[in-house]
Amino acid sequence: MSRPARPAAAPPQDVRFCRSVDGTRLAYAVHGAGPPLLLASCWLSHLEYDWRSPVWRHFLLELGRVATVVRYDERGFGMSDGEVRDFGIERRVTDLEAVADAAGLDRFALIGMSQGGPVALTYASRHPDRLTRLVLYGTYAATDRGPEALELEETFQQMIKVGWARPDSTFRRVFTSLMIPQASEEQARWLDALLNRATSTENAVRSRATRLEADVRALLPGLTTPTLVVHARGDRMIGFAHARELAAGIAGARLVTLDSTNHITLAHEPAWPVLLDALVTFLAPDRIAPGTGPATVLPALTDRELDVLRLVAGGRGNEEVARALSLSVRTVERHLTSVYTKLGVTGRAARAAAVSRLLAHR
Repeated sequence: MSRPARPAAAPPQDVRFCRSVDGTRLAYAVHGAGPPLLLASCWLSHLEYDWRSPVWRHFLLELGRVATVVRYDERGFGMSDGEVRDFGIERRVTDLEAVADAAGLDRFALIGMSQGGPVALTYASRHPDRLTRLVLYGTYAATDRGPEALELEETFQQMIKVGWARPDSTFRRVFTSLMIPQASEEQARWLDALLNRATSTENAVRSRATRLEADVRALLPGLTTPTLVVHARGDRMIGFAHARELAAGIAGARLVTLDSTNHITLAHEPAWPVLLDALVTFLAPDRIAPGTGPATVLPALTDRELDVLRLVAGGRGNEEVARALSLSVRTVERHLTSVYTKLGVTGRAARAAAVSRLLAHR
């Protein structure tokens, strides 16, 4: 099963509103087709503005090809209510719960991105029965609290107070350069503008200070949801050590390392197809409805090809498969190429399509 041909224009997103338990109105958007996938995103978002973004649009469109994507603006940001006082993690978790309920999600996959990670981890701890799988992308369980980190944060806070709302983007460009250092000028200008458009100076200061207090490390050993951790090795906003802590702390979690310095993976960089393949492959089992029986008949794969495909379906990378079967990585790649040819699947989604066919045949 190959990925459908790209449409000339993406179908529009459907923007809706709901209220959290304290009455705060939250904006959320739905687009795409397939099993449900909820994004607990970073604090900087604007549903309408992000939809046209040269930084985010590729991410949203590709996910929408394999899932029904639900995303929302956090309280105080984007199209959600801006006049709020409480940015604590407990309130943010109830916001996620409200969006999931309003969108009619029963069981779904959840992506915790950047500062949305602690919220997603807390939700996974409290509602494991509602999650099929969990992705932690460029995020953490607790922020750095050392003297150097705190001093740097004080500097950031002062820069926000001085420069956030200024028409001149000089101060905001510092944050942009840390988030996407490999960006084009167009992409950088867009993120500069988002920083100002997403929220007020007061909200930016208060919410950032509150997020520093979040620490959900104690929840990691108790998580049971299948988990994928994805992080850029050179991330300047959230260090790679956080990814190691997450992957080591959650039983069975798989870590995918992106060769990038960008906090947000951009469409033009080599890390993007690596990220996309990891996400599509990890989410592939959700595309097979339980109890539906075989959807297709597998062609005549050899025993070794089936061995390789079964390990890939379990979330193993090529190097891990090679070690498990005492093969070279090149031999594993040849077996996978043969599998893709026999299944008639091509392109970036070939790996995920092959896994789906295997799972459907079980």
